[in-house]
Amino acid sequence: MIMRPLATSALRLATWNLRFDSQPNSISVSDTLASLPSPLDEPQYLAIANGAEQPWSTRRIRVAEWLKRMNVDAFGIQEGLVRQVTDLQELFGDTWAHVGVGRDDGVTSGEFSAIFYNTQTLELQANDTFWLSETPLEPSRFPGAGSVRLATYTRFHLASGGGRGNVTVLNTHFDDQSNGQRELGASMLLLRARYEAVQSKGPVFVMGDFNSPPRGNSSEGYSIITGALPPVTSINATWAATYAVPADEQPDFVMQDLRGQAPRERVSEAYATYTGFTPPNSASAGPWQRIDFTRAYAVDEVRGDDGVLASDHRPTVVDLDLGV
Repeated sequence: MIMRPLATSALRLATWNLRFDSQPNSISVSDTLASLPSPLDEPQYLAIANGAEQPWSTRRIRVAEWLKRMNVDAFGIQEGLVRQVTDLQELFGDTWAHVGVGRDDGVTSGEFSAIFYNTQTLELQANDTFWLSETPLEPSRFPGAGSVRLATYTRFHLASGGGRGNVTVLNTHFDDQSNGQRELGASMLLLRARYEAVQSKGPVFVMGDFNSPPRGNSSEGYSIITGALPPVTSINATWAATYAVPADEQPDFVMQDLRGQAPRERVSEAYATYTGFTPPNSASAGPWQRIDFTRAYAVDEVRGDDGVLASDHRPTVVDLDLGV
């Protein structure tokens, strides 16, 4: 069990790579809800014994149920196609809202890195999207990257903050093929996060799927955003100037990995956030890795008694006492 801090300014954030809707069908949310068995019926245990991927229409109720049960205030998703975004909005209802765009056209095409938030606890003050490429203000792909990549920015005001509760949340999904894109993306996020920290004078949180573990191969993105490596200098000059801050304003600004900052007894023993739908080190999916961050801390596996996995990634969640 993860206990919520008692402070009135507590905030619970989560991030989850949903696994894109790779097996689309026409089953509506209402159809899925109507077909659910009685909760008193015993399931067929591990009917999906090998953890094989199931359609989004099967997985979406489990995703929403876990997030609701965790009582999160906001969560970021990765890999969500427009159907997945609208399904989650339907499942969460009118007291929730979301921001984000499809990465391929800036509207609805391609995967979203959307941020959903509870409008009863968070008031949206500002939001925008920027692409992690050489042309950040338009849908664009970094040279050599496997996909178009972007970041979603939000600034919220806590309803309980008494006028002092500003918090910034950024959500992203770095490339799985290009280390250069991950390095640029981390550098851009670090620059933007510093700017937001200076401007808002409030905490800044970066979440998402970095495709970059803390150590070893492909760890440069993680190392840049946490300060172990310097940012790259190839950020678009016009965009960088927009978010420049005076040199003496938080000159040592870096992002902290909250897994290492949280009290040890509150950090889950689950480490890997990417597991695929297979056992560790399988030939088809590769090794389990920690590549999804709330910058978390608990990691959870959402597998039903029937063996269905809600995603090929585990969700991560963090409780924060903002002290406002």
